[in-house]
Amino acid sequence: MLPTTDFLGAKITRLILGDNPFTGNSYVESWIPGEIMLDFYTANNVVKTMFEAESNGVNAIMALGDPFILRCIRQFRNEGGKMHVLFQSYPPIDLETNIRQMLKCEPIGIYHQGGTLDMMLENDEDGLVRSRLQMIKDSGVPMGLGTHVPEVVARAEAEGWGADFYACCLYNARRQKRGETSGFISGKKKTHLVFFPQDPPVMMETMRSTPKPCIAFKILAGGQRILDLPPDDVPAEVERAFKETYEGIKPGDVACIGVYQGDKNQLAENCETVRRILG
Repeated sequence: MLPTTDFLGAKITRLILGDNPFTGNSYVESWIPGEIMLDFYTANNVVKTMFEAESNGVNAIMALGDPFILRCIRQFRNEGGKMHVLFQSYPPIDLETNIRQMLKCEPIGIYHQGGTLDMMLENDEDGLVRSRLQMIKDSGVPMGLGTHVPEVVARAEAEGWGADFYACCLYNARRQKRGETSGFISGKKKTHLVFFPQDPPVMMETMRSTPKPCIAFKILAGGQRILDLPPDDVPAEVERAFKETYEGIKPGDVACIGVYQGDKNQLAENCETVRRILG
């Protein structure tokens, strides 16, 4: 197993699996279009990837609570899979209903999906945000808050929103989408998004400022960090990104990364990189 930490009372690996590619959420459409991801990631291939993660020492997944992923997790468990699940809410489904669906998978935590939460705050719907967070907390599992904006974490801590953990995007995607509906609802492709290298240090400083455990995601800027590199330079850049992340977050924090297994075993490569960095 990879190095672990205590996260919400569970012993989970400091690298966990993300699922954006499972649902066709591509940030590098010119390289791996979302349709290619969708074609590859049938339910059986999602489950196969989850087992591959386990075999490489990863014991947790950060999963979207959408019907397809819920069914994949059920199949994974029925076939003997053991990974812990941390859910993010799925905006198109009523939150109360979605929480009931996610609870059937016995998650160790549920967090409010970041893009929609950020948009609510941009629209001054603070009361709605607080009530939705309380709805998750009332479910009895640890409640988390997802965001792309460092100031949201600082505000939630200062105002006592009650989050047990935070899911933090290292890149502030809301800078270019302020007031726009999350792509999870609109279905809009993300080709217009550009991630800026000055963002990760700011978010990581924010993560260090809270004693609550945090999940760092978009380690590679959705793949944009390695998009135009010569193939021989990619492994070193991936290692640099992981090293910067683990040096920038707390020892009790974890990193999350999605993988596309259609061309090569990215999971095995990432896990080997993390082993070298964390020892």
